[in-house]
Amino acid sequence: MGDTYITEEIRSMLNVERDVMISPPIDANDIRKWAIAVYWPETPPRLFWDEAYAKASRWEGMIAPQEFNPFAWPIERREATRIGGPQGKGPGQRGMNGGSEATYGVPMRPGDVIRSSTRLVDVYEKTGRLGVMMFVVNETTWTNQHGDSVKVDRKVSIRY
Repeated sequence: MGDTYITEEIRSMLNVERDVMISPPIDANDIRKWAIAVYWPETPPRLFWDEAYAKASRWEGMIAPQEFNPFAWPIERREATRIGGPQGKGPGQRGMNGGSEATYGVPMRPGDVIRSSTRLVDVYEKTGRLGVMMFVVNETTWTNQHGDSVKVDRKVSIRY
């Protein structure tokens, strides 16, 4: 590759929705199992497993932990779009995590169907001691069946 890893193909992906997924309806038992696994060996908060307790709370019903992932058990495995080509050992093929930031909206509840979509929101380069590094900023948005924002996750990947 020349002096840049950012191709016209990559630029054409800016702000284009991709990798759309729709979850099956969230089941109360999925939330319970997730909470048990995440909080183990402690007992999870009652809000995540006790429907009677949750109904009397300000939430007026059971909710999922913010980290709950309704896409954790896919029926079909799908390959996500990889920006910048496959990873390998050559220049521009190596990668590392540049960090992530999540913003949470309404909580997920039993019966919710979550839609996930990702878009490339920024791509830029810097030169460091590793040489040219391409920073790829992706934003994944989750919404529920009512169109309410559940989660927005912004991740930076670095290719060098």
